[in-house]
Amino acid sequence: QVQLVESGGGSVQAGDSLRLSCAASGSTFSTYQMGWFRQAPGKEREFVAGINRSGGLTYYADSVKGRFTISRDNAKNTVYLQMNDLRPEDTAVYHCAARNIASSNTYRFASTYDYWGQGTEVTVSS
Repeated sequence: QVQLVESGGGSVQAGDSLRLSCAASGSTFSTYQMGWFRQAPGKEREFVAGINRSGGLTYYADSVKGRFTISRDNAKNTVYLQMNDLRPEDTAVYHCAARNIASSNTYRFASTYDYWGQGTEVTVSS
């Protein structure tokens, strides 16, 4: 079992940057693949980025590729999402998620994740 707590959200202007953090409890963090998802008001939850257990492989939604970077520090039980050049359409609640499977082509499917954080809100104004 793992508990996830996100932080780092806020209200920014278009073009600004934010760094989200997701702190995980427990000593088995390195065994989980991690993902970031977001949900805007009135929209379905969508995949943002994923990272494998070692941090050596990352995956991104086309909408954030080149602007967002996912990383992890297994010694600190934390996964990060660096968001640059933010746009109004990035406004959403951002959730991190963990899954204990080995798969390289299913990161975008929310149903494959076992644990979710409560989310942190990001608002980008133009």
